[in-house]
Amino acid sequence: MSKKDYEGVLLEILEDKFDAVLDGIKGIREVVDNQPTRSEFNDLKDDVGTIKAVLLQTNEDVVDLGKRVTVLETKAA
Repeated sequence: MSKKDYEGVLLEILEDKFDAVLDGIKGIREVVDNQPTRSEFNDLKDDVGTIKAVLLQTNEDVVDLGKRVTVLETKAA
């Protein structure tokens, strides 16, 4: 194999490796692009906080209602 052929083969191998690296970077970029932005994340965090507060209040209301029903049942019995 001549030096020119050898260099050609090495260049092909390097090109293949660069293509593999570029494909990997492209894949990483696609994953990163699909991640929520900080703003979207903060909006979601705020929504979860609101849902949690409403759920806690609803639970308190249900407990209170349960106590009131128990009192009425006791009086009716």
